[in-house]
Formats: sequence, structure tokens, C-alpha cells
Amino acid sequence: MNLSTKSEKNISKTKKPLSLSSILADIGIYIFLILFLLVVLFPFYNMLIISFATNEDLIRNPFYIIPLSFTLTSYIQILNDPQMISSTLVALHNVVTGTIMSLIITIFAAYGLSRKDLPFKRVIFYFVVFTMFFSGGLIPWYLVLQSLGFVNSIWVMTVPGMLSTFNMILVRNYFFSLPESLEEAARLDGAGEFVIMWRVFVPLSKPIIATVALFYAVAFWNEWWNAMLFIQRESLLPLALILRRVVIENVLELGTDAVGMGMLAGVARAHPRSLQMATVAIATLPILCVYPFLQKYFTKGIMLGSIKA
Repeated sequence: MNLSTKSEKNISKTKKPLSLSSILADIGIYIFLILFLLVVLFPFYNMLIISFATNEDLIRNPFYIIPLSFTLTSYIQILNDPQMISSTLVALHNVVTGTIMSLIITIFAAYGLSRKDLPFKRVIFYFVVFTMFFSGGLIPWYLVLQSLGFVNSIWVMTVPGMLSTFNMILVRNYFFSLPESLEEAARLDGAGEFVIMWRVFVPLSKPIIATVALFYAVAFWNEWWNAMLFIQRESLLPLALILRRVVIENVLELGTDAVGMGMLAGVARAHPRSLQMATVAIATLPILCVYPFLQKYFTKGIMLGSIKA
């Protein structure tokens, strides 16, 4: 008899049968998790079936839960609107340019604050953390951006929020977790600070960089506040602001806004609720499709990035 067989027998002997209370507890936990999953998924399910429903079915069934029809009228009406196309392009521009610039400045700032020989490192870090809790106020912030020429500029949606203090601290703490021997070996080979950062630290920090990149991408995709304050040109409005207008317009009064008039003029048979849900789906599903590709980095990136303060 080999050792593996003996060990299996010993394990089987030490195992105790589950008691009735533990079995009932497991059943209760599974039931709770299944119900919680249904609660989380129901809004997405309801959004999709309403977006594909016909005008007649939504009029007959105010509480539309079981799909009775399928039509692309709302999606065709929305995608035929020039404002929706331009707003989607603006949102994509914000995501691509904003995420790239934010990652670059975040990595530089995190690497600098992770250096042990940085003068006044602790004082600088306290000033950085201070910005997470206090700001200069809305009016001074608006006047500063206005004086810098950000009114009716597409860059107002990316440059002011280019650096997130929280994300920078996550990357900084992840840099702390890397072995110091790698940096010492690179210095023995004659590498400088820039080479050490891009050739040693960045390749080893893919989990936290991917996680932070997703945080930035979601933030820039959902950007609407700066656009509402600084953008008056319709061609520069982002998708999130158009979504806000459509949702509010469908709730309050249809046809009062130029965007809503353009969307409602194409196909009169589209129900306002269906238009609303189709717009939400178009604005939500693209960013949700990115999550599965970066999900494996979340746990490792966040856990290691929050070890040290």
C-alpha cells in the first residue's frame, strides 16, 4: 500500500459527517446568494426587455416583466440620431486619451513617492492625502479652469481629473511590495530611475495598473459634470450627459429638449420608456464588456495595493 492510499484513508477516518444544523445553514446561505444574484441581475434584465419591447406592449403592460415582443425600433431611432453618434465618439475620446494620460502621471507620481530617499517624502504624502478630503471649493475651481481656457474644450473632461489620489496611492503601495533586490540589481547594471521604473516596476505591476486603468476608464466614460458646467457646444457633449438628458426628459416632459426632439422625431412608435432603456443599455453595456477581461487582476491588484500606507 503506497503512502497516498494511506493518507487518503487517514483523511477519510478523520472526516466527520455533517450535522443537520450545518446542512441547513449551507442551504440557507445558497438560497440567500441566489436571491441576491436575482436582485442584482433583475435591473439589467428589465432594462433589456423594455428596450426591445414594442410601444403597444408597454402601453398595455405598465409592469413589463415577461418579454412579449422583440423590436429594434428604439435602438434604430437612437443610433440614427447624429447627436448620439457624436456623443459616443466624444466619450471614446475621453476614455482613450484620459486613461493613457492618467496612467502615465499616476505611475510617475506613485514611483516618486515610493522612493525611500525622496526628501520630505512623508510631508509630501500628507499633502497628497489632504486633497482626498478637502478641496478649494466649486467656485474657485470653476474660475481657475475658466481662466485656463477650458470653456467649450473637450479637454475639460479629462485634464482636471487626470490624477486620482486614491489610484495613485494604490499604485504606490504596490510598488512598496516589490522586492528591493530587483532595484538593486538594476542599479548595479547601471540603470537610472527612469529605466528602473519602466523596465522593472511597470512590467511587474500589471495587476494594479490594469485595475487602475479600468477605474480611470469607467470614470471618464461616465463623465458628465464638467461637460454640464463648461460645454455649450452640442458636438462636444459626452454620452453620459446625453443619457442624463434622455432619462430626465423621459421622466418629466418629452420633447422639451433639442436632443429629445431629434430622437423622438424619427420613429413615433417608440415608447419613451423603451427609448430610455435603450439609451441606458448603449451607455452601460460597452463598459461592462471590459470587466471580464480585467477581472483576474482585481483581487491581486487591490489586495497588494492596499497593504502598506
